[in-house]
Amino acid sequence: MFKKTKITFLGTGTSIGVPVIGCDCKVCTSEDPKNKRLRSSIYVETGATKILVDTGPDFRQQCLREGIDHLDAVVFTHEHTDHVMGFDDLRRFTVDEEETLQIHATAPCLNRLKAAFSYVFDGENGYRGYLKVKPELITGPFQVGDLELTPLPVTHGKVETIGFLFSRGGERLFAYIPDAKDLSPETEALIREIDLLILDGLQPMPHNTHLSIPESVELVKRLGVKETWLTHFSCRVDYKALEPELPENVHLAWDGLKLEA
Repeated sequence: MFKKTKITFLGTGTSIGVPVIGCDCKVCTSEDPKNKRLRSSIYVETGATKILVDTGPDFRQQCLREGIDHLDAVVFTHEHTDHVMGFDDLRRFTVDEEETLQIHATAPCLNRLKAAFSYVFDGENGYRGYLKVKPELITGPFQVGDLELTPLPVTHGKVETIGFLFSRGGERLFAYIPDAKDLSPETEALIREIDLLILDGLQPMPHNTHLSIPESVELVKRLGVKETWLTHFSCRVDYKALEPELPENVHLAWDGLKLEA
């Protein structure tokens, strides 16, 4: 049994991934594997529990790369396409007729999933090999196995978006906030001086709906976060050029990176 919680970065890219279709910039044409990014998602596992955060369009490829063959639950940050459109590939986790999979999402996100994948929710697909889910509405903290998840409200465009604080036995392990422009006072209080934070850091220059890397660096400094890994990058982020410029306790994540909390 794991003594710690393991976190795998399934993807660290923004909504269009990196390389970007039709782009011949330095990063998109780079041979550096840390500049090749699938859509953002993480896989969290303890000895007793395995949780996926978001099912982007690259979900199948990510599972094959990391050898993921079991899930206890899937939790969603929000309903944007790059975080939900791999949903149907969850069918491989409910092969048998009696198998179901817990999914946890806010009301707007559940409504989006039901609209896009109505056949999963209409009660008529209870067959072998089909996706069969048990939807759970996120209204506050909830438990999955030995992990406690607390929703972290953030501002990101015009949709209701959350991150998650992962805890075990009342002890904070880490927080994951992949899409945010501003954090609510409630969220800031919950993650202040946390040991490990995974945070949106889209690019070096400002953006209307995402934290820029300088904004993220300033935020974690103000909150006294001990260690931060940035994610959800555009092709304006060149790993080898930007990583050395960051503070000692702030890093750029990459696809396949594994951490312990």
